[in-house]
Amino acid sequence: MRELTPQLVYSLKHYSKEAFTKDLISGIIVAIIALPLSIALALASGVSPEQGLYTAIVAGFLISALGGSKVQIAGPTAAFATIVAGIVSRNGMEGLAVATILAGIMLILMGVLRMGSMIKFIPYTITTGFTAGIAVTILIGQLKDFFGLTFTHSPVETMEKVEEVVHTFHSVNLAAMGVGCLALAILIVWPMVFKKIPASLIAVVVTAGAVRLFRLPVNTIGDLYTISSALPQFALPAVSYDVVAAVLPDACTIAVLAAIESLLSAVVADEMIGSRHNSNMELVAQGVGNAASALFGGIPATGAIARTAANIKNGGRSPVAGMIHAVVLLLVLVLLMPYAALIPMPCIAAILFQVAYNMSGWRTVIKVVNHSPKSDVAVLAVTFLLTVIFDLVVAIAVGLSLACLLFMKRMADVSDVKEWEYVEDTEDEQGRLKPVPPHVMVYEFTGPLFFGAADKIPHIERNTGCHVLILRMRAVPAMDITALNSLRRLWHECQDKGIRVLFSHVNDQPMSVFRKSGMYDLVEEGSFVPNIDAALERAAELESQKV
Repeated sequence: MRELTPQLVYSLKHYSKEAFTKDLISGIIVAIIALPLSIALALASGVSPEQGLYTAIVAGFLISALGGSKVQIAGPTAAFATIVAGIVSRNGMEGLAVATILAGIMLILMGVLRMGSMIKFIPYTITTGFTAGIAVTILIGQLKDFFGLTFTHSPVETMEKVEEVVHTFHSVNLAAMGVGCLALAILIVWPMVFKKIPASLIAVVVTAGAVRLFRLPVNTIGDLYTISSALPQFALPAVSYDVVAAVLPDACTIAVLAAIESLLSAVVADEMIGSRHNSNMELVAQGVGNAASALFGGIPATGAIARTAANIKNGGRSPVAGMIHAVVLLLVLVLLMPYAALIPMPCIAAILFQVAYNMSGWRTVIKVVNHSPKSDVAVLAVTFLLTVIFDLVVAIAVGLSLACLLFMKRMADVSDVKEWEYVEDTEDEQGRLKPVPPHVMVYEFTGPLFFGAADKIPHIERNTGCHVLILRMRAVPAMDITALNSLRRLWHECQDKGIRVLFSHVNDQPMSVFRKSGMYDLVEEGSFVPNIDAALERAAELESQKV
């Protein structure tokens, strides 16, 4: 069970007062960074501000306590914003809670079944494409609040929001836009001057003060939401077959996205501290954290790369820092939450603009486009467009399908079946070709033999004058049942024409397919030989037996 032991257990074995001091300082700083982000991401997700803090508190504490990473900080992230908003609009908070709990159960099962390494099977182009797509959807979703627009209705889909922004742009509120621009300026300039205090916190304080001091006609959180400083309350959602059926696709999306983002964040953290995380334990912790977050009124959570990096840079080196960050946010919730009502909505939009910019990875996108094959660029572009136009479920499904098809085509392209060139047919003066008796044909198989390459296996449709066919398979690492059926067809064609088939140098995986299919027992004894020399000797023996 070592694989499913939380990192906290190992970290506490040699824990010291000095380590606790570093974790305490880092935990407090990360909490200050997480405070405005948690509120902003909750609003972007279509839920109340305190639910973002519930998520950071409950999921953040449990994922740090149970996780497989020393420094991972978990909480609400931008990747979930559009997904959560869609679930809430379609199925309400009950549906969101059920979807998040189901996603938590899926994540726990993924960890228990040792599926942590499965993250490597998600192509880089797909993660890059949907991350950039999510960034664009977040930006579009915040245009209303940044410009203070008055919508005629409440659109849900991204393209509907674009259409509504265009139709209502004449209602722009210059005061709101000014506050948003002020917040953006602070977010950009402040880190160049003061790095210790988070720019987002300064932007919140300055813009809230400006709106209140000058009585600007700008919506604040308090104008649109009822702020609560109550502690998270345990509530079991009503579960029914209809609700589960409705939210199951969303639950799968949450689980996959939480797994991808948390493990990517853990990998980045490993590189920064020279350590190695336990991916399976991390998935279990993500599952427990998400299920608990839903039961206490929160939204989906995962590892947050920016907050994790801030934890590392400020000295955090054990899960205790993440647990302290959650406790500090709990104190803020109880003591300071009413003041969140003063935060202007354009400031929240500006913070999310910066979040969208940071997660867009536009430099990475340009690098992929400039230096990758056109097929990979196509996968990235399709995933990006489908994320923006439709949703992440469609984008990942189509992107993965397209990536798999392209991969199969590439594998089929490198697979080849070619008849040998024979000494008597060439001017081989240097003896590079192996002499083959005139009654023998040799075919060289290269690359994996699967359904995409099965049509390359030849037919024997005419009398060749040969009595033995050698199929050299040393360069075939794998074979599937479709290719085996084509080989079976070839064997039957040879049988009809009195040609003996020899299989040379069959590797382990193809040999297991031969055995399981029964074809190993079907062919004559001695038809499988270890190498080409043995195959040619066997062919000579067969010819001598005929004579």
